[in-house]
Amino acid sequence: MTLPLTDAEKGILLCIARESLAAAVEGSTLPRLELNALPEALRAEGASFVTLTVGGALRGCIGTLEAYQPLALDVELRAAEAALEDPRFSPVLPAELPHIQIEVSRLTYPVPLAYQTPDELITALRPGIDGVVLRDGLHRATFLPQVWAQLPEPGQFLDQLCYKMGAQPALWREGHPQVLTYQVEEFHE
Repeated sequence: MTLPLTDAEKGILLCIARESLAAAVEGSTLPRLELNALPEALRAEGASFVTLTVGGALRGCIGTLEAYQPLALDVELRAAEAALEDPRFSPVLPAELPHIQIEVSRLTYPVPLAYQTPDELITALRPGIDGVVLRDGLHRATFLPQVWAQLPEPGQFLDQLCYKMGAQPALWREGHPQVLTYQVEEFHE
């Protein structure tokens, strides 16, 4: 990740996410972003996750691990997807909009984590700092660093990540899935 975003840049991204969320939920076209009018950091390619909560409870979360479009466009798209396409939840309804809080996570590029044994893997992870990607064949899942707050014990964290991936929780102990880590710059309304 390059330099941290300024408070003004974070505010712009939160506004973009809020406008995208409202447009998506109300069935409108997403607002057209004037990229040239945005700060350079928001025009640069960036990967993001947008998390929606209501009263602290998860309501939707969608993102991407690889940067392929301007960060501002990525946040706009992820906000709409979090509202309508998270398969764990029904689509957000217009009446819910005033109650939804938005969190944006800007990701660093995921890098492979070398390990030989399950104990080495647990030791190498940095709870609260590392987002983790597990890959096994065609299956892949990730938890943002924020998930450590709910799953602070590394073994439990990895068990749940395997479960999210659709694998047996013991996969990380009995197999040798590829592990990548990344960090985030997180901010919210």
